Amino acid sequence: MVELKTIKKENVASALELAKKYRLLGEPDEAESICRDILEVEDDNQDTLITLLLALTDKFPSSGLNPVFDQAKEIIERLAEPYCKAYYLGIVYERRAKYHLKQGGPGCGPASYQWFARALDAYNEALESCDPDNQDAVLRWNSCVRIINNNPHVKADDETPSDLLLDAYD
Repeated sequence: MVELKTIKKENVASALELAKKYRLLGEPDEAESICRDILEVEDDNQDTLITLLLALTDKFPSSGLNPVFDQAKEIIERLAEPYCKAYYLGIVYERRAKYHLKQGGPGCGPASYQWFARALDAYNEALESCDPDNQDAVLRWNSCVRIINNNPHVKADDETPSDLLLDAYD
């Protein structure tokens, strides 16, 4: 097996910028690799953990949910701020909901709905602990609700009350 090289600690900031650039270019594997290199040098670098989490969820459409969904959830546990934990958990759940929705087929609507409901719950938790001027969780919440409202098949299954969101999020 070929041995990996270690980046220099003084190059962490530029490596992180490069990882973010690769995410924007639609190359999550490259971004993930760079983030993992950074974490070998600074294992608790919060910006790198967030970038890695986002790169992993960027891979849902191309790689599926396994094992990246579980890896993303493990990263959330390493985030220091309660707001970040809740907000990024919402993003993981939202992206999983969108994955199920795009997969289509029988049961995709109720599966998507359940993950959107979990995302909304996480965003609601984030709102409780964030600066009132930070509206990121509100914007994500509204995006999820619009998808639910605009897709009639994205609804609770027969075993889940159809007014789940109305009761839980008034």
